Amino acid sequence: MGVVAKRSSMTFYSDGTSHYSHRVRIVLAEKGVTVETIDVDPDEKPEDLSTLNPYNTLPTLVDRDLVLYEADIMMEYLDERFPHPPLFPVYPVARAMSRLWIYRIRQDWCPMVDALMANKGTPAQLEKARKDLRDSLVSIAPIFGEKPYFMSDEFTIVDCVVTPILWRLPIMGIELPVNKTTKPLIEYRDRLFERESILVSLSEQEKEMV
Repeated sequence: MGVVAKRSSMTFYSDGTSHYSHRVRIVLAEKGVTVETIDVDPDEKPEDLSTLNPYNTLPTLVDRDLVLYEADIMMEYLDERFPHPPLFPVYPVARAMSRLWIYRIRQDWCPMVDALMANKGTPAQLEKARKDLRDSLVSIAPIFGEKPYFMSDEFTIVDCVVTPILWRLPIMGIELPVNKTTKPLIEYRDRLFERESILVSLSEQEKEMV
């Protein structure tokens, strides 16, 4: 079943290389929302962005009079604004666990991804970040053998956060070892990368990353 477009008057200021922008684009694609996506060079931001967003940061989502400038808040807003298909679980405990996983990813993985994508640090620091991120992914690989998605039978908001990181592994110089331990993670990655919403979400820059 294809992604059905839903009418909207949204504008999304997106950095085509950023995994934070990518996670929101996946939610937009999953929901089938019609949105005007403006691909912004972070070094040459349009003047109107600073008037909309006091931090002048990307991504920024504009929905009529509402302006959002934090990716995780955008994802929650979109899930509530367009409830089908739901990306957050219905029950409070499961919703809290989803938020906790997103928080842990932000704390444990995002600093390394941010450093590697921006090439910020000494060669030794960047190599350590590569090793630490690869080792962390390998260490949790077995959990993907239990359910088709991240701790879930259904595609959820957590998958929207994990996918952009996995998509960027090649450009970050990280290659997952192929063995019995990593097999569930590699199969999970391949399952995500074949999903229609993921393919629809890709920026021109992201299409060249893998």
